[in-house]
Amino acid sequence: MATAERVLEIARGELGTKEYPANSNKVKYNTWFYGREISGSAYPWCMVFVQWVFHQANVSLPMKTASCGALMNAAKKSGQWVTTDFQAGDVVIYDFPGGAVTDHTGIVESVTSSGVVAIEGNTSEAGSQSNGGQVCRKNRPYRQIVGAMRPKFEEEDMFDISKLTDEEVLQLGRRLQEVMGKQSAGPKLEAELQEARDRGITDGTSPGAFCTRAQAAVMTLRAAKK
Repeated sequence: MATAERVLEIARGELGTKEYPANSNKVKYNTWFYGREISGSAYPWCMVFVQWVFHQANVSLPMKTASCGALMNAAKKSGQWVTTDFQAGDVVIYDFPGGAVTDHTGIVESVTSSGVVAIEGNTSEAGSQSNGGQVCRKNRPYRQIVGAMRPKFEEEDMFDISKLTDEEVLQLGRRLQEVMGKQSAGPKLEAELQEARDRGITDGTSPGAFCTRAQAAVMTLRAAKK
């Protein structure tokens, strides 16, 4: 099973893909879903696009379906339906004015103060939003969102050293030195380490710890004077 970022990486790679010919619903995602080339108004593909992306990422969804409403109901039954606090990777369901309660779907890429940014199939930049024939990145307001299906992703590595403060990095370094210092020099180096102790080059403590440039310079200078 992959992470949300892997799903979004695949979805981003599809941006700009269009059905051909226009208004035909003939597109590779439908071919994959139905197992053959199809076309016609009976085959809208916004949900099929979502299904295709998650299949490529090897992430299971509650059911294989071309229906936004069916996925919503399946998500509710499986405990994967959310209506607040949307996250990247969520499969969001929309209700556009004048249409069905579950008009359209997309994959949340990011969350904004007013809604979500999503990657969607079978939409358009300026034309029909629920049957536009293209994969696009769209900004959608919260008022259009019915809710979202939350996939079961792998746990992502939450440890990001770039976000640590200088003091936290120093604490991490001290802890590393403490652990590494307990490691022995090993039988191949022990004899020479003892000689270095005897000659006053090093006191031999914490033999497995990292050596700073200052420490290396001092030991080199001591050795040169012997």
